[in-house]
Amino acid sequence: MQIYADNAATTKMSATAVHAMLPYLAEIYGNPSSLHSVGQQANEALCDARARIAALLGCNAREITFTSGGSEADNQAIISAAIRGAAKGKKHIISTAFEHHAVLHTLQKLQKQGFEVELLDVHENGLVTPEQVRDAIREDTCLVTIMYANNEIGTVQPIPEIGAVCREKGVLFHTDAVQAAGHLHIDVKAQNIDMLSLSAHKFHGPKGIGVLYARRGVWLENLIEGGAQEHGKRAGTENLPAIMGMTAALEDACANMERNNAKLIPLRDRLMDGLSQIPHSILNGDRTSRLPGNVHFCFEAIEGESLLLLLDDKGVQASSGSACTSGSLDPSHVLLAIGRPHEIAHGSLRLSLSAETTVEEVDYMIEAVTDVVAYLRSISPVWRDLQTGKQTFAI
Repeated sequence: MQIYADNAATTKMSATAVHAMLPYLAEIYGNPSSLHSVGQQANEALCDARARIAALLGCNAREITFTSGGSEADNQAIISAAIRGAAKGKKHIISTAFEHHAVLHTLQKLQKQGFEVELLDVHENGLVTPEQVRDAIREDTCLVTIMYANNEIGTVQPIPEIGAVCREKGVLFHTDAVQAAGHLHIDVKAQNIDMLSLSAHKFHGPKGIGVLYARRGVWLENLIEGGAQEHGKRAGTENLPAIMGMTAALEDACANMERNNAKLIPLRDRLMDGLSQIPHSILNGDRTSRLPGNVHFCFEAIEGESLLLLLDDKGVQASSGSACTSGSLDPSHVLLAIGRPHEIAHGSLRLSLSAETTVEEVDYMIEAVTDVVAYLRSISPVWRDLQTGKQTFAI
């Protein structure tokens, strides 16, 4: 049995997205900026896609900028708010300790330029509270950036409430919604969101395309100079085939969200219950305030890389956390942020499901993980020391 359980890293493109892209690869191939009829045909499709994406997010088409993905959108949102804030003498930015590195590395860059970055502590359940945000906001705060749903442990933050605090205090609020879009209901106006990032390949769209929503009146700094595409805020000929694929994929995901989640949540809970039976294991993140398809565990006396390789041998493709840091030997900063010790954080496993996942596949994953953990512990001197009392269990 072959089971793909790494949908948080990327998803398989849907037939809907592929079908939507095909005409723009060979037939409607014009440059949307060209004035002739072939170009204007492409421009009509581009405008249509922008309006459709805006409708799904609850905003105006002029507030949508197409980007290369979530990382670029995160960078542009944060840098724009920082430059705008600095011009007003405001150089304090609030975020959390377990953001995606597209956010954290951008904030580190800004720190070197004299900005003060305050990273809120994350509770053990993987959540931050609106009260934390309220207490942290100062007169010189120019931005709050908090992810909608964590890319590793899947916890979903109280975004509308955090947004309301920021709106009350007159501070811009950005959320990295890369993991949330297509899986959770988003309405940027109702949820008090000023800027939002998303990426198509997380909801069965193509890679290399994303969106930055910026509320009307929020000024954006150009990261890429050149032509006047994207209302002059993102130079470069638009990737129309990918944009059309993303639009179709997001429409499909939103239309089927209720049905998909009604299937996914019981499967997620079944998987969590099964893995919880493994001795000295622990679920990472809140059990209910989490993405419908995310399951993330730590197993004591286990090294994550060995766990993943042996699971792959058994046909289960999984990860230990973010694919963006899979080459790092350091423990997950997300797990450290919620208080997991280094030695426990090294033994992590993320299984992220899709609407195609079946009960039989979930049961097989439970069996496979249980067998692999038992095998790795049987050859582990650390496990032997824990069993004999030479070391003390942390879980």
